[in-house]
Amino acid sequence: MNNIRIALREVIPNRLRTTYRNQWPNLTQSRFYPRATSFPDYFQNPIFRKEDQAKLIENNELTKLAAVPVKPPAAYETSSVYHDALVDKVINHVMKMGNKQLARSLVEKAFENIKRKQIERYHLASTPEDKAKILLNPKDVLHRAVENCKPLLQLLPIKRGGITYQVPGPITEKRSLFLAVKWLLDASNDKERTVHFPEQFAWELLDAANNTGKVVKRKQDLHRLCEANRAYAHYRWQ
Repeated sequence: MNNIRIALREVIPNRLRTTYRNQWPNLTQSRFYPRATSFPDYFQNPIFRKEDQAKLIENNELTKLAAVPVKPPAAYETSSVYHDALVDKVINHVMKMGNKQLARSLVEKAFENIKRKQIERYHLASTPEDKAKILLNPKDVLHRAVENCKPLLQLLPIKRGGITYQVPGPITEKRSLFLAVKWLLDASNDKERTVHFPEQFAWELLDAANNTGKVVKRKQDLHRLCEANRAYAHYRWQ
């Protein structure tokens, strides 16, 4: 491999190295794995989640995919029981300047704070019914908090007759999830300097899981504003 690289440097001019690298990537890379864009269209994406595999088994569709060529999974695609797509998304939103190790440690500290607070509440609960309502798993708290913070409507600026109207309309699931995570992080960063991010983020998640707090209020304010601008809804189809 080193001999090939040396030969390419001697033969190929600098302005043509980029072209040859795009045409023959295996000559300049240490691995001979094909790229994701080099697969034909009939190659299907891998089904790595156990929930999706169980649905295929229930619908008797697994035998149809037995002879279909499948792309290799990416590094982040795993069927491990410890993998959570929402947790990875939150870590990516927390990450700054590519420091993912720091972002992961901050989220783990927030989960630790949630676990401590929930266990304390669990032992202070007097009845078994109250204990059953307390979520002890921080990931369950995160999922419930994000679900309570997802908006159902959004305002779209549409210009008609030289005037820009805030027109209410439905929101996609991807956009709703993005806004929920973004609002939670914005509320966590809007704090005093004496409060660290993991502790404030833990409190915001607990408040949102109980359908209270600043983020839930922000979602409700958005819904009220969409209700107030419902007279402009017809501009979406004009």
